Amino acid sequence: MSRRAEPRSAAPAATPRLPLVEEPVRPTFERERRAHRRGLWPVAGCDEAGRGPLAGPVVAAAVILDPKRIPRGLDDSKKLTAERRAVLFERICAVAEVGVAMASPARIDRDNIRKASLWALSRAVRALPVAPRLVFVDGCDRIDVACDCEAVVSGDALVLSIAAASIVAKVTRDRLMERVGAAHPGYGFERHMGYGVPEHQRALATLGATPHHRRSFAPVRAVCGGVPAALTAADALTAAEAVAVAGTVEAVQVVDAVQAAAVAPGRRRIAS
Repeated sequence: MSRRAEPRSAAPAATPRLPLVEEPVRPTFERERRAHRRGLWPVAGCDEAGRGPLAGPVVAAAVILDPKRIPRGLDDSKKLTAERRAVLFERICAVAEVGVAMASPARIDRDNIRKASLWALSRAVRALPVAPRLVFVDGCDRIDVACDCEAVVSGDALVLSIAAASIVAKVTRDRLMERVGAAHPGYGFERHMGYGVPEHQRALATLGATPHHRRSFAPVRAVCGGVPAALTAADALTAAEAVAVAGTVEAVQVVDAVQAAAVAPGRRRIAS
């Protein structure tokens, strides 16, 4: 007696394979477009550079992009080479509204790095030639501005205006630290931009701290033995120098022992 062949069970469906390499996340102009459709314009993005270093200021930038003239290639400044950042910096400043501000090392020591950074971000927005109606800021903290503000975590990788601001802040601060390096040979500021790399740590131990160092940061405090109660005259001059970045500002006015302010002709304004 012959057996009937049993039907073969269907083969299990193949599990889709995940891609070995994820597509890179690139910032877009979508949030700005949505705000425009809601009647909110201009829209600014802002970001800062220099929270972590042992020396130098925190530099913040705010940028209002022209929807019809957005430079190609904008991205989180950390993903770009120094050469590419420099090219994009010039293109951004040529077609966008830009405001820049800085919190000096003395302000960082007095207020702490978080408060000083948020202060600089709000000052950068106020330095814009055109007042925005909405501000996107990188991070989880909203800032004190006279308009709506939305904090965007990893905003420099998601929002095009914030990416542009990250480039302006980074290039401005790097150029400043190159000048600090020329004024204080032996520390290597022009290479490490004030970060606590071994070269900087060795120089700090050998040469001591400069007026540009943040005395509230532990490695510097260990050398200096404390935080000054107020800005010295040398620190006030440092604040003035910080906004006079090569090719960015033509005049600097020292306002008081804590602040310096400057305005450049055209679309760029700088405050500190």
